[in-house]
Amino acid sequence: MTAQTLDGKAFAAHLRARIAAQVADLAPRGIVPGLAVVLVGEDPASQVYVRSKGRMTREVGMTSFEHRLPATTDQQTLLALIARLNADPAVNGILVQLPLPKGLDEAAVINAILPEKDVDGFHILNVGRLATGQKAMVPCTPLGCLMLLRDHLGSLAGRNAVVIGRSNIVGKPMAQLLLRDSATVTVAHSRTQDLAALCRQADILVAAVGRAHFVQGDWIKPGATVIDVGINRTEAGLVGDVDFAAASQIAGAITPVPGGVGPMTIACLLANTLTATARSNGLPDPEGLTP
Repeated sequence: MTAQTLDGKAFAAHLRARIAAQVADLAPRGIVPGLAVVLVGEDPASQVYVRSKGRMTREVGMTSFEHRLPATTDQQTLLALIARLNADPAVNGILVQLPLPKGLDEAAVINAILPEKDVDGFHILNVGRLATGQKAMVPCTPLGCLMLLRDHLGSLAGRNAVVIGRSNIVGKPMAQLLLRDSATVTVAHSRTQDLAALCRQADILVAAVGRAHFVQGDWIKPGATVIDVGINRTEAGLVGDVDFAAASQIAGAITPVPGGVGPMTIACLLANTLTATARSNGLPDPEGLTP
């Protein structure tokens, strides 16, 4: 048996089309969602991401604001820019591209963004709201993973889920979202004992460790759904955290790398911007775009 490939690229394209339709519906009210992206420094990967985000923002009918600052930018200058964006009614979402150059305090920068404009979902108030089951802005990558899981499995209630990785960006919020959907969740990490045996119990396995082919094929429970969040650059090209070829022979469904979770992240950034716009204008949350 070969696993079904969960096509994140196609799902993300469909999601962006839905977002574009909802953005068009806001136009008669004089509402145009605006997303501001702040890039500090010349990190090549970050520059690629920012270009891609700007293009897709415009494609769905939103306004894209790009702010590129030199790597020598100090904390005070960056915080002053965020304060201006916070006060700008044309800006509904603010994203500061990470990582920031050395010498800048990432936590202070993220927490300077208004929680309601924090479309990355990293502000401490959004983290707390998500953890306590309140309405929050949700980190884009875990939100994309959740959408793929719901689309493939329907209800997640009662399923055993293992999340490998405990980062604030993916692992922890992924676990919170799975708990919200009534899955039974285990968060594993580098110090977990007998990780392979634990993974073999998982109906849902989310790998987010940042190590190429870390998860072996024989770690997979037959028929399990595997979400591979990893993007690792190797001599053979981009590969995930899961040994895709081996896992595909055992899993029921698996996301590829590239073309799986990656495209969902930007689509969910646009979804979060639309959600933030609706909330700031006293409108209901857009259908199907929030947990």
